[in-house]
Amino acid sequence: MATHNDLGVKGETIAKEYLEKIGYEILDVNWVHGKAEVDLVAYLNRQIIFVEVKTRSSVAFGFPEDFVSNAKQKQLELAANEYIELMNHQDEIRFDIISVLFDKQNNHTIKHIEDAFWPED
Repeated sequence: MATHNDLGVKGETIAKEYLEKIGYEILDVNWVHGKAEVDLVAYLNRQIIFVEVKTRSSVAFGFPEDFVSNAKQKQLELAANEYIELMNHQDEIRFDIISVLFDKQNNHTIKHIEDAFWPED
């Protein structure tokens, strides 16, 4: 596996553990529908949260959260619509981004952006 893929998997694991630690229930990891993959599907307070995890080892090209493009948001929305239909979920949903940034000493910081976006109709 390529190094950047390893970094991404590491970031997703850190994000999952972080969410569990603060009380979220993880429903699915790397849930796929069509061309879309949702990194984490979580549940808290009767709300399903679709989480995109972005991991980087540098901010030379921007912060990790800056890499959630409009196209990615639309893919997440399509996957979310399928997920809530399959689960027959009648309550609220939201889209979060978790940014994991590593420094040269392999320490990391986490930035959790709740309600990071709402895809357009």
